[in-house]
Amino acid sequence: MKIFISGGTGFVGGHVCRALRERGHEVRLLIRRQNHTTEKGIEYIEGDVTHPASFVEGLTGCDAVINLVGIIREFPFKGITFDKLHVQATNTMLEVTRKAGIKRYLQMSALGTRPDAVSAYHRTKWRAEEAVRESGLEWTIFRPSLVFGPHDAFINMLAAQLRLAPVMPVIGNGRYRLQPIHADDVARCFAQALEMPETIGQTYELCGKDRVSYEELLDMIAAAMGRMRPIKPHAPLGLMKLIIPIMQQVPQFPITMDQLQMLLEESICDGEWQKTFKFEPRGLQEGISEYLCKT
Repeated sequence: MKIFISGGTGFVGGHVCRALRERGHEVRLLIRRQNHTTEKGIEYIEGDVTHPASFVEGLTGCDAVINLVGIIREFPFKGITFDKLHVQATNTMLEVTRKAGIKRYLQMSALGTRPDAVSAYHRTKWRAEEAVRESGLEWTIFRPSLVFGPHDAFINMLAAQLRLAPVMPVIGNGRYRLQPIHADDVARCFAQALEMPETIGQTYELCGKDRVSYEELLDMIAAAMGRMRPIKPHAPLGLMKLIIPIMQQVPQFPITMDQLQMLLEESICDGEWQKTFKFEPRGLQEGISEYLCKT
């Protein structure tokens, strides 16, 4: 099959492109500028994901579309918002998919997505999902938990902090749980779904093998780096809820209220997806050790 991918230049996108090519599929990738670093064997189409006319012809001859576009943090002064890159971008991709006469469509959402979510991140992801469900296409939606891998943002950010000092501040009690999933496992689900008609019209929550608290995650990162457990001073949750709304306006500040809310809500699931895709996800300690031990 020939697969058109939007959002494929990001962290998860690289893994999805590789998984598709390993299964013999051709990949056509939407990029913003032609000076983007290219890879042999991938076809590149220049365009803007929020302007369908800029790339609609690039879908000609494709058999399926995968939309991976998403952001974890807004920068409104740069025009980077959840509404634009979750909702508008999804509507654009659905529009061009229908115009190209393509039926198969896969969408990446996020675990915790729901209509009444506190975070704008999850609410806009839900609106994007609703558009997909109402599109008339043969859709599949994936909701991954925190995704980890060699070039992830979250695990590598925590590791970078630990390199500076063996002190890792924790907001609140640190007992909120996560169930991270490796990017290779997410990519494998996308690739397999294209070959599985039974996944049409289904939404899958993707989580990893290990369910850990935030404090346990910090200890695992330290172990992967060959270091002692870090000192974990606790910052009162109430105080941080006063500080973060002010400081999140600074791009360098490491957390926003949306991100804090998602941490507190936890990011775990029951693993039902394994019954459909029939493979066991990679272990967290093993996975992060493969790339953190080298740095």
